[in-house]
Amino acid sequence: MRFTVTPDWRDNRLLKLVLAWFLVYVALFWVTNALLYFGKMGLTPASVVAYYHGDESQFLQPRSYQGMLEIAHFHLFAMGILVLTMTHLLLFVPIAKAAKAWIVSLSFAAALGDEAAGWLVRFVAPAFAYLKIAAFLTLQTPLAAMLVAVAWALVTAQPNAYRDGEDEES
Repeated sequence: MRFTVTPDWRDNRLLKLVLAWFLVYVALFWVTNALLYFGKMGLTPASVVAYYHGDESQFLQPRSYQGMLEIAHFHLFAMGILVLTMTHLLLFVPIAKAAKAWIVSLSFAAALGDEAAGWLVRFVAPAFAYLKIAAFLTLQTPLAAMLVAVAWALVTAQPNAYRDGEDEES
């Protein structure tokens, strides 16, 4: 990431190529994340509860502790790396520091909330289905915003904003 803290953000064609391809992968992740979610459940609490608790009428088995643990093990690492990378790239986009801080915090909190909500629905109370829906939507929104912002900065050759405003108060 050294190139993103120097003028090379605009001038290095290979860096732009790498970042553009990464953004393509993130866009595909964003789409498949939504397709997977809506393939399993919807935006209704009943559909979320049915997915985690099972539903005989739909031949759905309840999610097992071991199965959820295996998924969480992978998701916690992968989502952490994805959100870390996207929020890191966002630091170089010329937008207000307050907006960056808000998007960074919202992204990490939503990713963690999305993972935690399934456990809470399954093992604590079905009412946490509302959290699952909210966390999913909240995660998708800043991911899309970061994808667009970084792509915009890349395509329009925006100046590197990493050091901009360092002397400002937070």
